[in-house]
Amino acid sequence: MRQLTLLFILSLVLQLSYAQTTSQAKLAKFEPPQGKCLFFIGQDLGAIGGLADYTNGYCDFFATPAGVTIYTNLSPGNQSYGYFNKGLDGLRTKANWGAGDCWAQKYIEDTTFAHSMLAIGLSMVNHEKKVAKGTHDDLIKALGAWIKSTKRPVFLRVGYEFDGWDWNHYKRKYYLKAWKRIHSIFASMQITNVAFVWQSKGTGSNQKVLEDWYPGDDIVDWCAYSYFGNPDLEMIKFARKHHKPVFIAEATPVLQTDNVYFDADLKKEVVAKRAWQDWFEPFIRTLNKHQDVVKAFSYINVNWSVQPMWVTNPTFQKVDSRIEVSQYISKRWKKEMAKPRYLKPSADLWRLLGGD
Repeated sequence: MRQLTLLFILSLVLQLSYAQTTSQAKLAKFEPPQGKCLFFIGQDLGAIGGLADYTNGYCDFFATPAGVTIYTNLSPGNQSYGYFNKGLDGLRTKANWGAGDCWAQKYIEDTTFAHSMLAIGLSMVNHEKKVAKGTHDDLIKALGAWIKSTKRPVFLRVGYEFDGWDWNHYKRKYYLKAWKRIHSIFASMQITNVAFVWQSKGTGSNQKVLEDWYPGDDIVDWCAYSYFGNPDLEMIKFARKHHKPVFIAEATPVLQTDNVYFDADLKKEVVAKRAWQDWFEPFIRTLNKHQDVVKAFSYINVNWSVQPMWVTNPTFQKVDSRIEVSQYISKRWKKEMAKPRYLKPSADLWRLLGGD
């Protein structure tokens, strides 16, 4: 009888071990365990703070989150508010496209961010055809080498907001070919510390549009979308169908009803209280209600209203989303982010996510 009991216990242990291994095998690249979430902060040096030359951003008032969001491009020759791209701007050198300074290498070299992951928005506006046809292979290889050199988990948002046709105007044929080319080159370079993230603008694209623009299960690790004034659940539905985790890759409180935008300046107490009720609480409910798939988000902590790119933009021209400017929101935000659901940066976290 004792022998049978021991055999039964051993059988249970093996079953549990197999179940755990199977569960882990189903996780996508850098996907946290069930019930856990990665928090990123963005999206320029001043907004993020925590650096010697940038001392009035999120990380100067709150604990450093699991990751930071930065931007670069495969669009040499494009210009934005007086800045002309050379390609891969904002990685090894400082760039400013009219929306704050961007310089990814700063985070790699600073001890404050020693265990922070990176989320990179990779633009290829006006150049998706060139990327698809191989014209920019050298830039892709340079990007891959830089990502590899960071020796940390990197979430690469290739051609983010692909369905933002009013501002990105990507052509689907070349967009999809460009995606495949970038993925193929990275694979040939044996870059293992990158997760490929496919991001929608978040409102207005139905399931057919998403299917038509989807690069494919074999080359997409995460689905993603932007969450501003009119949050949309189409990408969450799509991700469940394709068994992919979701990254809310851009989130900031925009207060709107249909196409009417209201003051969202968090410095104003009345506005901050309304924003907490009308935007933050629904956003947090989204994170909790859909935690089976929503495994990461990036909050944009910036005074949009003073940046040249946004001062005449109807969506963001009245927005100051800096949490630290409101005691009311800061108190509630700290309480929410202190929950064990939100994973903290550490070498152990990278190992938990399957990194080196």
